[in-house]
Amino acid sequence: MTPQVTIYSSNYCGYCFRAKRILDSKGVAYDEISVDGQGDVRQQMMQLTGGHTVPQIIISGKSIGGCDELYALERQQQLDPLLKAS
Repeated sequence: MTPQVTIYSSNYCGYCFRAKRILDSKGVAYDEISVDGQGDVRQQMMQLTGGHTVPQIIISGKSIGGCDELYALERQQQLDPLLKAS
């Protein structure tokens, strides 16, 4: 089963582009939700993840944080198993 990956992002965020780049490089399909000009969506993101900055990344229902946390998981060789877990 393919994990559900959601990324809350902004079109003006370099960290969002970096996070999407690593997911793209792994061939991971993800739902991207833009918070640009949408205060209600940003509020929903904050309630769901506890984070107030973008990107906020959710993998299989678990908030993993932002771009730095995503790359840390990759460095620790924990990202691929997380993406493959169902």
